[in-house]
Amino acid sequence: MLDLDLPKSPDSALAVGFDLDLTLADTRAGIAAVYAALAAESGVPIDTDLVVRRIGPPLEEELAYWFPAGEVPAMAARYRAMYADIAVPATVLMPGALAALDAVRAGSGRVIVVSGKNQADTERTVRYLGLEVDVVVGGLFGADKGAALREHGAGAYIGDHTGDVDAARAASAVAVGVATGAFDSAALTAYGADVVLPDLLAFPGWMRAFAATA
Repeated sequence: MLDLDLPKSPDSALAVGFDLDLTLADTRAGIAAVYAALAAESGVPIDTDLVVRRIGPPLEEELAYWFPAGEVPAMAARYRAMYADIAVPATVLMPGALAALDAVRAGSGRVIVVSGKNQADTERTVRYLGLEVDVVVGGLFGADKGAALREHGAGAYIGDHTGDVDAARAASAVAVGVATGAFDSAALTAYGADVVLPDLLAFPGWMRAFAATA
């Protein structure tokens, strides 16, 4: 876990959690490039378009679609070895990401990033994009994110995946879905998200109302 050296709000301040991939960071091109490099090295064809449509679950789960179980640990290690040089420089902000974080800070709130990406690459991505956040936690997916969100007092968790709804539920936080990943608004609503936004451009307005009642 990374606790960034930024001015901290009081412990009683509202905290809001965000997923990283396809919520704050558009990692599709970078992830596709790493898989393409892995395919070239291994000689195993990988459909990178299909890969990026499934971004969210743990790396090993995706690799298991392409490699025998016994090869997955080695392929995961190779993927992670390449990620910093290939994927991070190809990552860009999702529309509205900076304004969303500003909206939290406007209410003296704290920003918590909790991602399924491993800790080191989550930290690298946050730094590369210049995201001003208070805490970064990597390597967690779905309900497993709940412990980190509870630890840092997150009152809401924002993410693009149904697993992020599970994360919010596990933390007794408001589940805010953004339809910027594999799941559209209807799917996120059907899964049980408390709030569904088309993207983070709609987040500041929701945040103002949420902060007023928190």
